[in-house]
Amino acid sequence: MKTHLPPQSDPPLSPRQTLPTMYDLPSENPEEPGLPDEFHSYQPLLLRYTFKPTDVDSDEIFIGSDINLYYDINHLNWYKRPDWFAVVGVSRLYEGQDLRNSYVMWQESINPFVVIELLSPGTENEDLGRTVRQRGNPPTKWQVYEQILRVPYYIIFSRYTNELQAFRLVAGEYEPAELTNRRLLIPQLKLSLGLWEGSFENIERLWLRWFTLSGEMILTPTEESAVAQERAILAEQEAVEARQQVEKLAAKLRELGIDPNQLS
Repeated sequence: MKTHLPPQSDPPLSPRQTLPTMYDLPSENPEEPGLPDEFHSYQPLLLRYTFKPTDVDSDEIFIGSDINLYYDINHLNWYKRPDWFAVVGVSRLYEGQDLRNSYVMWQESINPFVVIELLSPGTENEDLGRTVRQRGNPPTKWQVYEQILRVPYYIIFSRYTNELQAFRLVAGEYEPAELTNRRLLIPQLKLSLGLWEGSFENIERLWLRWFTLSGEMILTPTEESAVAQERAILAEQEAVEARQQVEKLAAKLRELGIDPNQLS
């Protein structure tokens, strides 16, 4: 197949100016839409770092990101691949000893509690439940999360529009969940999920992250380290200022002919 190059100007422009950019070329495999871009690497990591339910041991939480989720014992090869999901009440390691290659429902027996999909052009219709299942094909994502796995919370976030959509399972069907102060409250976990403008991995943008139920930001390890360092610096400054105050007081006493060492 011949590739038709754009007509050149005189003098000729550089390829950077004339050839397609990353915005023009597809980032997804048409046969397997939804392959990760950079955002699909960083955003799940921030969600992982900040997902800390208050009353659940970390060893009883499994977080999956872009791994196969097998759900049908009658169709062993059918799976979905959520961008991010969390299972509460299951061993962090498979059978308590190994990292998982995938999450297999008929072995694990505990369904995900929350699933998050990050919209991309190739998967948007299926993520939003607009895709109609064709005869003979596996069920859609929406059908699997709602009707088969019955995931209590399904969240969709678009980095293109910065729109957060949340759905809660009510009487077996997803209903739009109301946001409080731009956050989805999940009382069962004592957590909330919302948008945050800030820098993660030195990238400034609007991110999706976990908060406490009252809205306090749950820190990443890097943020916790920075806070600890700031507190140590502040404590050192306060100690220096305290020593300086003691020295000033001792000097004043000596001026008055009083030996501060005798005051005890």
